[in-house]
Amino acid sequence: MSLTEASRLPLRSLLFHFVDIELLSYDAGAVLAEDVASCYTLFVFKNGKGKIYTEMFNSCFAPSYTYVLPPYSAYQLESMDDSQIEYYRISFYIFHVKDGQGERFEQPLFPEREELRIYPQSQWSDLLDQLYVGHTKEDDLEAHRQQLLFQRVIECMLEHNLQVDQPRSSAQTVEQTIGYMQANFQQPITVMQLANMANVPSWQYTSIFKELTGKKPLDYLTELRINRAKEWLIGTESTLREIAEQVGFTDEYYFSWRFRLMTGFSPRQYAISMRQNILVKDWNGHEVRIPSNPSRVLYCGETTGDLNMLGIPLIENQIFCKETPLSQELASKLSPDLIIFDHYDETLYSQISQIAPTLTYNSRGSLDDRLLMLGEWFGKKQEAEQWLLHYRGHTSQMWQQLRMRIGPEETASVFVFHRGKRLFVMGNIGLSSILYHPDGFRPAGKVRQILHSGRPYKEITARTIHQYAGNRVFMMLPESPDSRAAMEELMNSPLWRNLPAVKDGFSYLLDERDWNHEDATTRERLLYLLPRLLTQTS
Repeated sequence: MSLTEASRLPLRSLLFHFVDIELLSYDAGAVLAEDVASCYTLFVFKNGKGKIYTEMFNSCFAPSYTYVLPPYSAYQLESMDDSQIEYYRISFYIFHVKDGQGERFEQPLFPEREELRIYPQSQWSDLLDQLYVGHTKEDDLEAHRQQLLFQRVIECMLEHNLQVDQPRSSAQTVEQTIGYMQANFQQPITVMQLANMANVPSWQYTSIFKELTGKKPLDYLTELRINRAKEWLIGTESTLREIAEQVGFTDEYYFSWRFRLMTGFSPRQYAISMRQNILVKDWNGHEVRIPSNPSRVLYCGETTGDLNMLGIPLIENQIFCKETPLSQELASKLSPDLIIFDHYDETLYSQISQIAPTLTYNSRGSLDDRLLMLGEWFGKKQEAEQWLLHYRGHTSQMWQQLRMRIGPEETASVFVFHRGKRLFVMGNIGLSSILYHPDGFRPAGKVRQILHSGRPYKEITARTIHQYAGNRVFMMLPESPDSRAAMEELMNSPLWRNLPAVKDGFSYLLDERDWNHEDATTRERLLYLLPRLLTQTS
């Protein structure tokens, strides 16, 4: 029998001591500098979307997401959509009691988990709100009540996230029935039957089920059946009656009605359409059927250079980006037969995928992964491989030519102001991705930590810029007037002028539009621009 998380934790001898709860709120333009947890720290997000970066993991968060960090963990939060971020930060200690003696316990509570799962979320939220309401009261009795309430918080967190040999929670039993539905969707299934299997009342079952899946049980079941029917329609010549029976419908007319309601096509129309398409997997793992030869491709993102490099024609270039929000009405009028969507938002993805087959794409992924994926989608894999081979060879040749211009261990850093007055140091994207070549520059100072964690960039403050500055510093000239004003203020300050690279004449002010994009076209152009820059200024 394998060792479980619960058996690794000495739960019987652990004491949890509440220290404080804070409700923190940051506006969209706030600088969220890196911090270090002095004790165990529980994060529960209430509003906003973004990423949490730690030494152990980085993860996207949204409202209700929960994380716990052990003592001395460094972490940083970042808004992903420039919205306000609001979250609870709860501090506590854990003591390990053995032979009547207590000592501080500082091991990770959930070493195999990043995000914690706690259901129902509404009850979890209410419990935290109660804990927060009484946190400012100084009365000893109230402080004791706070400790008792905190024990309920810990109990809830442990119950839902440790694998233990004890009766499962309602959420866990409901989750088991979801697995049953996925394996037995073709069988007659009722909500009452599922509720009995989960051993919870039917009204409670439906509520928990919706929190887990976002759908009512029977709607979820219908979606399972329709999705399986799609596979039968494409891969077999079975009649509609046979397919309806295979997936659990007793009436082929009701099956056809539900199919049209969910897809917008009759079953036969769908089969004819899909047989002209190919099945591919996108960046986020969606399996999507796309036209084998799309002629009206709409790209929703900030760069088009990857697609242009492979000769993929677009009906519009850069019509949607952060500065120009997505317009579904305009996208519909353009009548695309394929949409490529450079965004992580699943809600937005589900909306625009109603317009046309939609593939998610990540312009911040590695160049190799991006071009090879495009090659798979558009039947241009050989062209993608040839371009990458040529690019790698040309890059190595460029650095060999520059070897006499830079020292063997010379470091470099790239900085940029974005989103108003917020300062970022670049990690593994943009100009940095070509600078940090085995034959090129080395990452400077704390930039090494950013690269080690796989982060594309990190928000910093002007006061800490010296911790990231290398022998050469590259500052990007931003387009935004607010960002440009903040950049000029920094470059005219002692914080910038006293950097060794600036004093030595190795600082560069470069137009962000020409130098700091990640697409293949920019990468290729930098192979010509960078030698000219370094030759002229070395």
